[in-house]
Amino acid sequence: MKLKKVRLGVNIDHVATLRQARLACQPDPVTAARLAEKAGADGITVHLRSDRRHIQDHDVQRLSKVVKTRLNIEMAATAPMMALAVKIKPDAVCLVPENPDEITTEGGLNLVKTKDRVAMSVKMLNQAGIKSTLFVEPDEIQIRTALKLGARAVELNTNAYSLAWDAAPGNSRRAAFQLDRLAKAARLASGLGMEVHAGHGLNYLNVKPVAKIPQITELNIGHSIIAEAVLEGLPKAVGRMVKLLKR
Repeated sequence: MKLKKVRLGVNIDHVATLRQARLACQPDPVTAARLAEKAGADGITVHLRSDRRHIQDHDVQRLSKVVKTRLNIEMAATAPMMALAVKIKPDAVCLVPENPDEITTEGGLNLVKTKDRVAMSVKMLNQAGIKSTLFVEPDEIQIRTALKLGARAVELNTNAYSLAWDAAPGNSRRAAFQLDRLAKAARLASGLGMEVHAGHGLNYLNVKPVAKIPQITELNIGHSIIAEAVLEGLPKAVGRMVKLLKR
């Protein structure tokens, strides 16, 4: 029986983080994207933050020209970001919340509180022919609101699951509970006709149970892959994750 493979979107933000630490020109995120694709990545993901702490405008402009698989840009739902997205025209944009003081994205969008702003952003993306995804918690209200706002896909935040797993690897009731939340949310979103993605905090040890959820078609993973790449090289690190996503 042939194994079904979940698509892997490799987030290369932290290649740019290393570059920006010295405001240098190396390592180059575009080169990293090419290596990741060659190693089997199904897409490249970057987060163009409002504070430009890692990925820069010129990075996404170059990536839009060289990525051969699929370019997914994570962005805040603001007018300046949507104008950039419409100009660059990536394959997809995933709308995410941003807090200037956070180290990384802390949670999913609160679509109930931000529905007007998000709805306008989704409308702009859809009209431009850019696939819109909303980064949300595995919560029924958020998922049903995402559908009402016109999103074509949701990305489920796996951070709670990842933290629970890390606290007690492979033997945690909390991790099992969070995995069940993800599975229920994935079934709901898929049943409503939306594509289901997931990501945040996933690594080589905890990814397999999430990859086995039938409705999840794509996982976006960055930090763990780039961390491994520092030690063993990017092609090998990506290749290992590709193998883990076969189910």
